[in-house]
Amino acid sequence: MTGTDLIQVTDDGAVRVVRMNRPDKKNALTGAMYAAMADALAGAARNTGIRCIVFAGAPGAFCAGNDLQDFQRAAEDDEGLSEPILRFLHALAGSRKPLVAAVQGPAIGIGTTMLLHCDYVVAATDARFATPFVNLGLIPEAASSLLAPRLMGQRHAFALLVMGLPLDADHAKACGLVNSVIAGSEVDAAALAAAQKIASLPPEAVLATRLLMRGAPDEIMARIDEEADYFRVRLQSDEAKAAFKAFFERKK
Repeated sequence: MTGTDLIQVTDDGAVRVVRMNRPDKKNALTGAMYAAMADALAGAARNTGIRCIVFAGAPGAFCAGNDLQDFQRAAEDDEGLSEPILRFLHALAGSRKPLVAAVQGPAIGIGTTMLLHCDYVVAATDARFATPFVNLGLIPEAASSLLAPRLMGQRHAFALLVMGLPLDADHAKACGLVNSVIAGSEVDAAALAAAQKIASLPPEAVLATRLLMRGAPDEIMARIDEEADYFRVRLQSDEAKAAFKAFFERKK
């Protein structure tokens, strides 16, 4: 499969579905996949016929996070978050179209932090959310250091982002990360139905109300860039190098 094959983009009327399709790796994201999703968001922004966007994964998994081999290569090359990653994060934060997510199975790292940008999230009963950045000697991204405390409260956000404690679907709903929890076989249909409901509403009123609720994206964009600066430094740290070495030795 090419990078584009790993991201399937389909339009269902006024709803664009962006599906991560790398099931053998639980939809772990590569640079090409980030670029394809950023392109899908940019295309939706230009298309007045698209009124809502749904993120979904291949059956059984939402997203296992960033492909860690990419992070290891970035550390070896003295780099940070790649351009495709930052382009996708900026596209998320700057999206003027409502965002919906259909989550099954693991939602790790960016698989969880991207949900903080979504307006409506449907989760399967088997969904699991975790952000093990600190365990890897890194820091969280996607402006999660700003958005998670606002959405979940400081203590829940600390447990998730710093301690790396996972959330099951019910806990995620109680924290406000998820709107509804249903059987896995129904998640995609429920998310699409929610997106179609949003798309059926007067679009200018939706846009204005969403903007008033979320505020201008400038602060979020700035936090994404600030986190990226920290992330680059952390990738070069002895803590991160030791954590990655231990991780890949366990995988042998």
